[in-house]
Amino acid sequence: MNTKEIMSRNLKTVTPETSMASVVADMCLYRISGMPVVDADDNLVGFIAEKDVLHRLFPSLEDTMNMSLHVDFEGTEADYKSVMNLKVADLMTAKAIAVAPDMPILKAASIMVKHRFRRIPVADNGKLVGMLSLGDVHKALFKRAVTSKA
Repeated sequence: MNTKEIMSRNLKTVTPETSMASVVADMCLYRISGMPVVDADDNLVGFIAEKDVLHRLFPSLEDTMNMSLHVDFEGTEADYKSVMNLKVADLMTAKAIAVAPDMPILKAASIMVKHRFRRIPVADNGKLVGMLSLGDVHKALFKRAVTSKA
């Protein structure tokens, strides 16, 4: 089985200029943990995930390494509002890792596991064509095992 056979095609995408207020609202409202970032021609240019949003609130490595410095995590929560004033380009992971539509699903799953992703964009010559999740792979394998005659 290849990724194109089981990938999701109905995608919520954003552009680098999309406001983070819109993105975080969609993430919370629709329980989306990440979205592909595309340009006007549907070329995959990055990925924005909840971890990118929350990472902005974490103390820097320097602050963490300085044991005498007290990090005010509760105070840092208030900085979340400043994240909503940003654009996707300010926080996204550029050069997102993607898999090809003709890639075997277990190879795609191994890439996801290696990078600790639960989902990954599917791109054909740089153009976003779908998304694949570990759940999609698991469901396809289960369906094949249940419906095939051994």
